[in-house]
Order: sequence, then structure tokens, then C-alpha cells
Amino acid sequence: MQDASAPITHKRVLRIAAPIVLSNATVPILGAVDTGVVGQLGQAAPIGAVGMGAVILAAIYWVFGFLRMGTTGLAAQARGAGDMAETGALLMRGLLLGGAAGLFFILTQVWLFWGAFALSPASPEVESLTRAYLEIRIWGAPATIALFAVTGWLIAVERTKGVFVLQIWMNGLNIVLDLWFVLGLGWGVEGVAIATLIAEWTGLALGLWLCNDAFAGNQWRDWPRIFDPVRLRRMMQVNGDIMVRSVLLTGAFTTFLFVGSDLGDVNLAANQVLLQFLEITAFALDGFAFSAEALVGSAVGARDRAQVRRASIMASQWGVGGAFALGLVFFLTGPSLIDLMSTSPEVRIAAREFLLWAALAPVIGVASWMFDGIYIGATWTRAMRQAMIQSVAIYVVALFLLVPTFGNHGLWAALMVLNIVRGVTLGWRYPKLEAQIA
Repeated sequence: MQDASAPITHKRVLRIAAPIVLSNATVPILGAVDTGVVGQLGQAAPIGAVGMGAVILAAIYWVFGFLRMGTTGLAAQARGAGDMAETGALLMRGLLLGGAAGLFFILTQVWLFWGAFALSPASPEVESLTRAYLEIRIWGAPATIALFAVTGWLIAVERTKGVFVLQIWMNGLNIVLDLWFVLGLGWGVEGVAIATLIAEWTGLALGLWLCNDAFAGNQWRDWPRIFDPVRLRRMMQVNGDIMVRSVLLTGAFTTFLFVGSDLGDVNLAANQVLLQFLEITAFALDGFAFSAEALVGSAVGARDRAQVRRASIMASQWGVGGAFALGLVFFLTGPSLIDLMSTSPEVRIAAREFLLWAALAPVIGVASWMFDGIYIGATWTRAMRQAMIQSVAIYVVALFLLVPTFGNHGLWAALMVLNIVRGVTLGWRYPKLEAQIA
């Protein structure tokens, strides 16, 4: 484990960031394999069922994404303060919360699935297959949600190579079992679900082994500390703020899609293609934002204002460099990437018309991404929440002003306004963050 008091260098930033970038690169592969394997069955319904089931579970589990971020910030601070007992206790709190949430979903699955199908009705065949898929996958809920805490803890202690190993293991095993269960044994949609279920639980087992330091002493079973009311309230406050912020951000992007759907099918399809560029940007810049979370959190825990500033600047330098590089790549290779993602001449032409916005997005949005990492590390989550409320309010105004006049260009401009305001509102608060570190 990297010494928390070690000098903050560019090498240390990259040591944290690089495994995250590589890990994120594997994420789209699994979805493609799941789709490709069931596609070999020669029917449309299994493909729709796996896709629909995965989306439903992703939406449910996404709510607990705060557990990853909150665990990273709090554990990094405890580590920086030299309180290793608290780092172990934080992991246990996260595991217990994840397990309890997963058990709740298992017990309420009948109502959960009923609500999901009510919101997203499908044909009887697709719904039947989706239900069979969900009834298997839901048993992995405790493992999947607990893994948020495991991942957050590994980032906090700068063991991002462990995150990479975990991702490779889960995705690799899932792919192998997909091929065996579906193509070899003919288990169909249920085979895909069983493969994922096994990958989730073995992934949790591997993740706990990677977190062995947290279980080296007795801190993991120090129940008075783990259930200490003050520490629990702090954890819930941090996680609650992050959840509100994430819901607002997701709502903003969902609004982007809904408003785009009113601008015609071609514009909607073109926007969907270009949003993949933003997804690539998020995957790439996450590594540097996570570096900021771990390093800033550790410096805050050590009450070292100079190191907080150094961590913020160094991680952000790499983030800005990566954003400009991505923007240039999107601008130069965008037309070719668009052609790979769509064969429709109309969509290709429309996507090229709006390509400049997607190329500018990494550069315009990098400040908001990096400040998010800094604030999570410092657990300044209330400021994050307030900044997001302000940003989304201005974004809504921008939509009303720009879209009626400029159409889809106005829609993209409003999205850029959202990211600019996020960066400005977080940047404006940053001096106060430094000032509170004695």
C-alpha cells in the first residue's frame, strides 16, 4: 500500500489513474458480448430481454453509486489522519449497508419488477424472458451493491490496480460463462443471468481478499465504532448529498434526451451517437478525478493545506491534458467514428453537423469533473449538492431560451452551459475548502 505521507508526484497521480482508465475500457465489452451471445439464438426476444433486464437492474443499483464515492472520501481522510481502525470500520459500514440494501431488493422483488414493467411495458414474450432473467440476477444484489464500497475503499488506499484486477476477473469470468452456458449448454437468457450472478459473488470474494488490510486487526468487528451514531450520521450525510447531486445530474442528461426526441428522429439518433463520445470522456477522465479523490482526501485527513492544493493541481493538470487530447481526437476522427456507429446517411450527416459540440465537451466539462473529484475527497458534499442545484436551474433556463431559437444546436449549447456553470460554481467555492483546513 502506498504510504499516505509520501510526496504527491505526477507518478503517484498516474499510478492511481492508469488502472482506472484501463478498467473502465473493459466495461462496454461485457454488454457487447452479452448481446452477441444471445444474438446467436436467432431470435429478437432474448436480445430485448437481456437488454431490458440489465437496464432495470442498472437503474436500481445506480442509486447506490454514492456508496463508492462516499467511501472513497471518508476512507481517504481516515487514512491521511493515520486512523487505520476507522478505515476498516468504514469498509464494514459500506459492506453492511450494501448487504442490507441487496437483501431488501430480494425480499421486495415482486413489487420491484411489477413497477419496472409498469413503467416499461414489453411484449408478453420479452416480459416473460426478462422476468426469468431478473429473478436470477436479483440474488446478486447484495454482492453488487457491496462492491461499490469495496471499490471506493481500494481507491481511497490507492490500490487501483486491485480495481483493475477485480474488473478483469468479473468481466472475463462473465464472458467465459456466457459462452459456456448459452452456446455450450443452451441455457439461453437464464444462462446469461447465471453467468453474471456467479461473476458478481466471486467478484465480491476477490474484492474482500484485495481489501485484506481492513481485516488484518480487529477493527472490522469493532461494533461500537462501526455503529457509532456520530460516525454513522456523518456517513449518511455525505452519501445523501452525493445521491441528490447524482439524481440531479442524471435528470439533466435525461432531459437532454427527452428534449432531443422532440427535435425529430434524426436529431435524436445523432445525439445518441455523439453522447457515446461523452461516455468515453467520462471513462477516461474518471481516472484523474479518482486520483484527486484519494490524494485530496488523504491530505485533508492529514490537515495539510499545501498538499491539498498540490494534489488538486497535479490531478487537474492531467485531467486538462487528457480533455484537450480527447477533444482533438474526437474532432479529427469523429466522422470515422460516426460512420462506425451508424449506417444511416441522414444520421451521419446530422452527427457531423453537431460534432464540434462533442469535441468541445471534454474541454468545457473537465473543470466540473475534476472539482467533483476534489470535493468528494474533501467530503465537501453539501457544496457539491448546492452547486448542482444552481447549475441545473440555470441549465433549465438555458433550454427554454436556446432550444426554441437554435434547435439542436441550442440543446447542445445548453448542455455546455450546464458543465460551465458546474465548473464555475464549484471553483468559486474552492478557496473556502482550502481555508477550512487548519
